[in-house]
Amino acid sequence: MVLSDCCSTLTFSVIPSSGAQAEGKHMPTESVRLVGGDSRCAGILELKHKGDWKHVLGFEWTLKKAAFVCRELDCGSALSTRQIHESPGIPVLRIKFDCLQSGFTLEKCIRGFYSASSSLYLTCSDSVRLLNGTGLCSGRLEVRSNQSSQWWSSVCKADFDLQDAEVVCRELGCGARSALQGALYGEVEDPVWSKEFQCGGNESALLDCRISDSARTTCSPDKAVGLTCSEPDEFRLVGGDRRCAGRLELKHEEDWRPVDPSDWTLKEAAVVCRKLGCGAAVYLELKREYLGRLAWLIECVQSGSALKECAESSYTSLPSSKLTCSDSVRLLNGTGLCSGRLEVRSNQSNQWWSSVCEADFDLQDAEVVCRELGCGAPSALQGALYGEVEDPVWSKEFQCGGNESALLDCRISDSARTTCSPDKAVGLTCSEPHEIKLVEGGSRCAGRLELKHEEDWRPLFGSDWTLKEAALVCKELDCGSAVSIKKERKQFSKPVWKISSDCVQSGLLLKGCIQSTYSTSTWNLICSDLLLQPIIAVSSVDGVSKAYEQGLLLMGRVLRGFSFTISCSIQPQYPGGSFQLNFISSFFNAEHNYTQPAVNHSAYFLFPVAEPAHQINYTCVYQVYVFSHTFSSESHPLSVSVSDPPVFPLRVVFQPVTLLLLSAALYFCCKARGQTSNRQEDTELVNYPLGVGAVEREGDVQGDHLLSSGIIS
Repeated sequence: MVLSDCCSTLTFSVIPSSGAQAEGKHMPTESVRLVGGDSRCAGILELKHKGDWKHVLGFEWTLKKAAFVCRELDCGSALSTRQIHESPGIPVLRIKFDCLQSGFTLEKCIRGFYSASSSLYLTCSDSVRLLNGTGLCSGRLEVRSNQSSQWWSSVCKADFDLQDAEVVCRELGCGARSALQGALYGEVEDPVWSKEFQCGGNESALLDCRISDSARTTCSPDKAVGLTCSEPDEFRLVGGDRRCAGRLELKHEEDWRPVDPSDWTLKEAAVVCRKLGCGAAVYLELKREYLGRLAWLIECVQSGSALKECAESSYTSLPSSKLTCSDSVRLLNGTGLCSGRLEVRSNQSNQWWSSVCEADFDLQDAEVVCRELGCGAPSALQGALYGEVEDPVWSKEFQCGGNESALLDCRISDSARTTCSPDKAVGLTCSEPHEIKLVEGGSRCAGRLELKHEEDWRPLFGSDWTLKEAALVCKELDCGSAVSIKKERKQFSKPVWKISSDCVQSGLLLKGCIQSTYSTSTWNLICSDLLLQPIIAVSSVDGVSKAYEQGLLLMGRVLRGFSFTISCSIQPQYPGGSFQLNFISSFFNAEHNYTQPAVNHSAYFLFPVAEPAHQINYTCVYQVYVFSHTFSSESHPLSVSVSDPPVFPLRVVFQPVTLLLLSAALYFCCKARGQTSNRQEDTELVNYPLGVGAVEREGDVQGDHLLSSGIIS
């Protein structure tokens, strides 16, 4: 971020560091205040702008962002944020959060005015705060005896015990105390709190506790109280048929609300499943339904930050989520959701997950696990592929048939295992379960991109896709390279699948990267192999020509002295186009190209008299102009062999019949020349050079006939 983006002049103020604050050098700003609360550190946030006090927009505030305001006000930790309804149309100030988090004051981070119906109500603690921690619920403890005092004091560990810590964690809206240690987050800084706290553990605030009369005179630098409280937030799944499935809700600031999962993928869901003590995230469904209450919007599930810091109140009460976690299987330490070291749990009431020994697990068992986790078929099964055995170890052998829906539905042996080598832990890799296709484009290699995920075909969209991502899709579909990618707008009756470009680049359509979202945009892709492959065939008027396949080469046989026709055709996809017959002269080693327009998706090239010179390879190339591009597709090569006709008396029979048929063909051709016909006439290839000095004719020739200029004799 450019610093000039955050401020209007080159003279700006930066919030002092925590050390400066601890020394009492940070004075409350005169341009920011909280009004309407029960203390100086609680109320509606107001900011002085051009001489007038203005409210601040209440959207998008998390406790992590609010903590910067509490610090600027010289209050303690941020405890809660909520939106206060305003009269519609009243302008409120909007804040640039990246600027605020870079250390600049609110006054320097104004984005502008915004017409909204809500403003921010913020509550900060009055008398306790934690500094230099990894989050809002950890740090070096400082206290202030009253709000009129500008001095924050360090606390000596000798004056603070576990019951005192419980009270501080509760006062800051955090969970139970998890660590209490001297100098854990920095050494003692002057001034030092001089009294000993004597809390009972049930008080709501530290200054509500009894305080000893004796004053402390010294405290070693490494004895400053460093405190870590646990995360206070809780998840639950409600309305499902079991504990590990249902609508996702979060308890934050003592308020249970649905979670808005609009930007979630299964990666975020996997974190929640783990917090719930369930297995892997299998399915995340986004629904539009009116729940009649606010939702929690969470930004930081994957980052490892405490949810307390990044949950914000959302008016987007329409989307809700149904999350399904596995009950009894999970994969750990893998490269994605479909790989890792296998662990199982015998029942939901049991909190212990057990490693599985390779000797008790085979490919049929692996098929069941991959299916249960919503992944594709197993692609690798190897001991210690994702880590060694960890206690406890599953003691029975699985005996799956391969068709079961869950691993614990399989038969299990009676004999118990007593030992398992560390390098024999089951490491399993399942393939990605997705299928993709292009639809409504006239070809399997063109059209709207759709993805089958969780057994549901939906349009696929990613806002930052380029031809690079499109090329991977075309490659996956075996459709050549990407020609174009175009955003299209269309109304859909259900959510679309969304995936970011970095996920596509790292591995096509990874299960953990796909999210369900409502959108009116989708991608239309065109790949280079748009067209089907043309069909090439040979036929002869004598009725004895034959064609057969030999690998990718088509073989055809015609009789010398008789006419034959090479036909080019293609299955209907797009109207129009043309066919080009390509072959190489065996006498001059030159390539010939003859072109005809496609009529009814086919064209015919007539050879009046078959000669040994025609014993060469032929290909058909179909070309058509669609989607503002010219596309072409080439047939398999056709190898024509020319055989001598049968000896007398068959020749005596065949030659008159052939002459009669040729005469009839010439008669009808002459008759049709002056008429308009809807039927395509054959291109007749006449007088092919046999080495008698005739000039060879090359290039594209379009029309009814290729007349005698030394092409076929």
